[in-house]
Amino acid sequence: MDPQSTIARRIADELRDGMLVNLGIGIPTLVANFVPAGIRVFFQSENGLIGTGPVPEPGMALPWLTDAGGRPVTALPGASTFDSATSFGLIRGGHLDLTVLGGLQVDRHGRLSNWMVPGKMVPGMGGAMDLVAGARRVVVAMQHTAKGRPKIVRESSLPLTSERAVDLIVTELAVIAVRDGRLTLIETMEGVTVNEVLNMTEVELIIAPELASAGAEAVRRSLSAPSTGGAL
Repeated sequence: MDPQSTIARRIADELRDGMLVNLGIGIPTLVANFVPAGIRVFFQSENGLIGTGPVPEPGMALPWLTDAGGRPVTALPGASTFDSATSFGLIRGGHLDLTVLGGLQVDRHGRLSNWMVPGKMVPGMGGAMDLVAGARRVVVAMQHTAKGRPKIVRESSLPLTSERAVDLIVTELAVIAVRDGRLTLIETMEGVTVNEVLNMTEVELIIAPELASAGAEAVRRSLSAPSTGGAL
């Protein structure tokens, strides 16, 4: 599975039945492809739609039915459309259960930077600031590095999206929770070691007790395993 799908599939495990969820542009949009069976999730778009469906089939897109990024979408039965003011009222009023946003950097306090790269054209912040400030839970979906450089950094070199810390960071290598203003490594992806994550992260991570225990048990098993080498 490619890195982006790995991230999206893991984030989908955070979804619960009946949630109202906003998906940002990029990797977050893939989360909708991995909704667990047996639950119903309502996806919201900042431009005024609850009940966003999958991407339309070729030739079936309606020019007036798009997500906040301007990409064609479909509307599921029972979907609701409304103006942007109402949409942002939902966000700012704390009615979103979860938002999943892409990230350029996250600093050691768990604060996200995702809307501006200095020197590049900036069309505007969009709804990112409102989503980080207003959603009950904020999950960042991003790859762990960019051009070999860590994206989880001590101090962000980019403008912050919000002073509020996010709740969870999911990359193709690991799942990192923000607990009491510190970044805590709670999971590594299949085939990834704790040391690999630490080596690719600029910030000092706390190792969750449950993860540390699992690692210690793996080491203990390897030490107690009988040698397979030949005896002379």
